[in-house]
Amino acid sequence: MASNRYAVLTVACLATFAINLDTNLVNVALPSLTREIGASTRDLQWVVDAYNLAFAALVLGAGSLGDRFGRRPALIIGLLGFGAASGLGALCTGSGQLTAARAVMGVFAALIFPTTLSIITNAFPVRRERAKAIGIWGAVTGVAVATGPVIGGLLLENFWWGSVFVALVPVAIVTAGLAVWLVPESRDPAAPGIDVPGVLAGSATIGLLVYTIIEAPHRGWHAPLTIAGFAATAVLAAVFVMIERRVAHPMLDVSVFATRAFTAASMSVTVAFFALFGFIFLVTQYFQFVRGYGPLSTGVRILPVAGTIAAGSAAGPVLVARFGTRPVVMTGLTLLGGSFAWIAASPLDVSYLLIVGQMVLMGLGLGLTQVPATESILSVLPPAKAGVGSAINDATREAGGTLGVAVVGSVYTSIFVSHLSDSSLAQLPAGLLAQATSSVGAALDVATRAGGGPLVDAVHSSFLSAFHIGCIVGAAVCWAGALAASALPGRPRPLPLVAEPEATPSSVPA
Repeated sequence: MASNRYAVLTVACLATFAINLDTNLVNVALPSLTREIGASTRDLQWVVDAYNLAFAALVLGAGSLGDRFGRRPALIIGLLGFGAASGLGALCTGSGQLTAARAVMGVFAALIFPTTLSIITNAFPVRRERAKAIGIWGAVTGVAVATGPVIGGLLLENFWWGSVFVALVPVAIVTAGLAVWLVPESRDPAAPGIDVPGVLAGSATIGLLVYTIIEAPHRGWHAPLTIAGFAATAVLAAVFVMIERRVAHPMLDVSVFATRAFTAASMSVTVAFFALFGFIFLVTQYFQFVRGYGPLSTGVRILPVAGTIAAGSAAGPVLVARFGTRPVVMTGLTLLGGSFAWIAASPLDVSYLLIVGQMVLMGLGLGLTQVPATESILSVLPPAKAGVGSAINDATREAGGTLGVAVVGSVYTSIFVSHLSDSSLAQLPAGLLAQATSSVGAALDVATRAGGGPLVDAVHSSFLSAFHIGCIVGAAVCWAGALAASALPGRPRPLPLVAEPEATPSSVPA
């Protein structure tokens, strides 16, 4: 019986590995997309954010589908849909098609992720065993973060850019087959239906916000359409809150945000992943376009971030037990901001050893933030709302990453275009200059064909200025998050003298 439970855990971990691996594979492929399909910086933002946006918008509601209609079929459908969308992504010939494929992948990933946790909960009814299983399940995310850039680099060094999507197809198919064979059926007939108005309003809110931010560099931050987009986002957010407060079974129980500690913890997770995704979006282009590293070399050079995230995540709970959640999370966000500020003060040809120091600082900051903040999200709520807290934690990660790529990428684009237009490339014909301002890869290609030398230096200088401003924005967001984290609990409370009884199968929540 125990072997069957761990077989189920293996299936859940494989599914989790696939959907977390996807983002890391794509990030290291961004420069290849610029070179091979002519993707602009705006296109790259949408390729990354289409997946994150669909995931963040739907993960809160998708989990109830499996609970209501069956978790095994939900997992199988999610995996097969994810694999099919990945295969279609490899066949795309333009960035628009790829963005659409990525959005579909995000939809199915949102169906997979909460279902895996429900399946684990059902397979491990005893609390101690369930805690270990969830710990293994959570560690798989770290493995995907660590191996994703290297796997992506290996594929790109030997095959074309679509190989990073083809690689996910057999993983999804094999995992779906194992789910048919090994995962028992389970469901909760009493689970409420999907909050359709809430899903639509929430998706529209975050979608319009991200769209407005990504398009702002091209329209202008003060353009009427940009201002109208932000105003409409505020209106939609208010409508979403009104809907969720009135329906019987809301997608997002907004009442939990009345707890200041919960709000602060959710904001901390959002800021942490805002920083991570924004950094990865820019640093992959820096390594490949400016430093001239190949995809595999880039993937290997990003490993210090993954390793120190794991170290910080392991140290976080120990430090919380000694000092409390508030100082640990505030320290983590401060370190994150410090790493961005350090990057912003670095020259173009900074030593890689110093870059390692910057990434170590970033990884430790993220690790010290995410685990204690996640634990705080769950601990400050009553047990009846633990499921709500878990779902919100998933959504805040994806929303933070989505906004990180949108905001940092858009600030970078604005500064890059401005500096490039004022550089020696301004003497080029208007058509070439317009092509150069679409992305750093296009700018280097134009500069090389137009004479190289000083023109290439001008592109590097423009990129560095934009990179630095983007990092300054990241530092400001992290330090503002550190201040907001002051609402988290302080010193840990002493443990109760009476041990909490273990859960029995009949008492495990669906």
